[in-house]
Amino acid sequence: MKKIALVTGGTRGIGHAISLGLRKDGYEVVATYHGNEEAAQKFRDETGCDAVKFDVANYQECEKAVQQIESAHGPVEVLVNNAGITKDGMLHKMPEENWHAVIETNLTSCFNMCRLIVPGMRERNYGRIVNISSINGQKGQFGQTNYSAAKAGMLGFTKALAMEVAAKGVTVNAICPGYIETDMTTNMKQEVLDSIIRQIPVTRMGQPEEIADLVCFLASPNAAFITGATVAANGGQYMA
Repeated sequence: MKKIALVTGGTRGIGHAISLGLRKDGYEVVATYHGNEEAAQKFRDETGCDAVKFDVANYQECEKAVQQIESAHGPVEVLVNNAGITKDGMLHKMPEENWHAVIETNLTSCFNMCRLIVPGMRERNYGRIVNISSINGQKGQFGQTNYSAAKAGMLGFTKALAMEVAAKGVTVNAICPGYIETDMTTNMKQEVLDSIIRQIPVTRMGQPEEIADLVCFLASPNAAFITGATVAANGGQYMA
């Protein structure tokens, strides 16, 4: 029987690397995306994987998409909640819509996807959920009250859900990446990158594949005794 892995925000950046890693491990991967049609088509062409467009912040869209995905591919065995956005700004200047957009896309999406997929995992007595949080959900970040709150919320969500589903053979874990080398970071000014790297004890940014490798391990049967965990992958920048 095919093993299905669903990766939200899985066509670009860290999500793209996660999709490739799970495919290499034998999963039939379905990635989701919201806006970038060009990147999604490139992903389809390069990987042969399906990419489905919908808004993970919208429960009705998630419900329709999950039904279509499971009808076309089969039940989801691995769910990676990776989709996320930033709308940075100091709190005293932050528009209300920027708060809600980030909370809904980064945190409410975890509820939406898990609410729809967890019942099937419980029935089958097996499932793997990996939530991609952030170093800034652990330590906070100037100008990111919305993002830090959402990513911190993911950690509490992970622990609570892990308790609820552990007896059903479902594990739920979180990964907190630090600064990872993606299109977003490579477009930064060099002096900004240099200042960031000076804060990282291993003296470099992480690679998307290093996060993907963690996801693949947590998604594997070998990680059956790990649940409710927060795994930091930040080069030593923040040690909790």
